[in-house]
Amino acid sequence: MFTGTRGVKMLYDSFFKIVFDPEIHPERLERLLSQLLKQEIRIIEILPVSSVKIADEGDLLIMDIVVQLQDGSVADVECQKNGYAFPGQRAACYSADLLMRQYRRVKRQRAKQEKKFSYQDIKNVYTVIFYEKSPGVFRKKPEHYIHHGFYTTDTGADINLLQEYIFITLDIYFKIHQNSIVDNELDAWLMFLGTDDPEQIISLIGKYPYFMDLYRDVYEACCNTERIMHMFSEELKMLDRNTVQYMIDEMEKQLQEKDTLLQGQKSLMEKQTQIIDHACRALIEESRRSGMDRDGVVGLLCEKLGVGKETAQTQVDRFWNDKEGINA
Repeated sequence: MFTGTRGVKMLYDSFFKIVFDPEIHPERLERLLSQLLKQEIRIIEILPVSSVKIADEGDLLIMDIVVQLQDGSVADVECQKNGYAFPGQRAACYSADLLMRQYRRVKRQRAKQEKKFSYQDIKNVYTVIFYEKSPGVFRKKPEHYIHHGFYTTDTGADINLLQEYIFITLDIYFKIHQNSIVDNELDAWLMFLGTDDPEQIISLIGKYPYFMDLYRDVYEACCNTERIMHMFSEELKMLDRNTVQYMIDEMEKQLQEKDTLLQGQKSLMEKQTQIIDHACRALIEESRRSGMDRDGVVGLLCEKLGVGKETAQTQVDRFWNDKEGINA
């Protein structure tokens, strides 16, 4: 059930597939989704996971399960060990892809049935993402570990815009429930997915024997050394590619932020220079008309504007014979 002194992390792509393969164990995914969506879920079809990829080489989401539910809605279950910087944008792209795939599929079905297509035939799409290490945006809300997102209008008009999101941050869950007793099925699932602590695993099985078979499936897979080596080889390959892409994205972000900061500082300096020039011109013009000589004006600029003597001398040389006056 465990390997060495620790268990295994279920958010590894391969282990997650073993446990939740909807072709072999649809009831497991049904129970998990029922807890998250707070409704009875039945899977009626396993949908292809292949589609037009958002980024074939840069896809940071580790795995992908897509199923159709009993009411025609579609659920996409993703697990991600390392949280990405902008989960909202990425989840929106996956959800949009899922919605368009449903649209094309339903349209083809209606055509085969010789029935007229209606947009009312399109059902909800759920994008469910589990994070082992949550992105920064969620760490700003350390009191919450399940975030349910959906679209609403500012007037409260009840319009079904079909797309819903559920983000589950397991690291925050464990911070909140460090010494808590698991006393409901949803917590049991989150404990199963996130812990590799043998004592917690034993306690979980003792209270929820249902998970014994799930751990047994993983244990049997671990006994196949060749299979495990292949699994971890693929995991490391994916992780390396993801890490490189993440670092590139972070560096591009930092460079963009620095460029924006520099542009802002440049603009501020230009405005400050304009203010100083205008003040110098006005003071020089007024002093010259009152009969003050150039050296006296240099000293006055140093006193009134707090500039150095060299700067004051430069300004006097620029504006002493300015014919346009202070309105230039």
